Amino acid sequence: MADFFPGFEARRVATSGAEINLVTGGSGPPLLLLHGYPQTHVLWRKLAPRLAQDFTLVIPDLRGYGDSSKPSAGPDHAAYSKRALAQDQVETMAALGHQRFRVAGHDRGARVTHRLLRDHPERIERAALLDIVPTLYRFETIDQKAATGSYHWFFLIQPAPFPERLIGAEADYYLRHSLGLDRNPAALEPEVFAEYLRCFGNPETIRATCDEYRAGAGIDLEHDRADRERKIAMPILVLWGQRSGQGSGYDMLAVWREHADNVTGEAIASGHFLPEEAPDDTCRALSGFFA
Repeated sequence: MADFFPGFEARRVATSGAEINLVTGGSGPPLLLLHGYPQTHVLWRKLAPRLAQDFTLVIPDLRGYGDSSKPSAGPDHAAYSKRALAQDQVETMAALGHQRFRVAGHDRGARVTHRLLRDHPERIERAALLDIVPTLYRFETIDQKAATGSYHWFFLIQPAPFPERLIGAEADYYLRHSLGLDRNPAALEPEVFAEYLRCFGNPETIRATCDEYRAGAGIDLEHDRADRERKIAMPILVLWGQRSGQGSGYDMLAVWREHADNVTGEAIASGHFLPEEAPDDTCRALSGFFA
């Protein structure tokens, strides 16, 4: 494995439900960075050296992803609920000595961040959400255009082992498509794709990430409905890609202001993968917000 985070320390932290693989480095207030599907903590490699000048970074693989453990899903896929994944992060940060922290999440990591804000508001100082609308809102308002662009939301939630077997038969092809490399092969460095494939090609990763999406279409919605009337109080930064399905399909600030009291944000000249496609603008926005 290439050293994507020179000068950072690799760690593993045992939580009550998983073992979390991570890197940590830098100095200053603690900042947790969470990746999305189908990636790993390597998503943040371009931003980490700059953000580490001002923050103590903790950059983990989510449960089920990368080199973190992949427990069985259990009843209702509860082990892959955003509540369970958020609990991992609270326990991980506490084990590293960080009782309160800032957090930025992209894609599925942003959905974990949303649950952190709901379940652990006393832990979070402020949060950035990259290229998502709330999960419940997404399911309740989705139309043909959005469903076509997010077909995998409905493919991955099919009963096991249907999606697992289809993905596993062509994991390389599926991953290239999911990352947009079939349309733009130069979008990702070869060594980064190789690292993503090393992790994603593991059958247990495919199974676990399907279970995470199944939780997203089930138990996560129960948790979100229970919180529907309660608005988030702490400051939130919303960033979205101008060329992403989220950015072109929603009034992002208006949507989030239905769920939170203190929301700012902006569009980034990017597709969905902001930290990789537009690292300079993404870093500028995050640094200004978290400073």
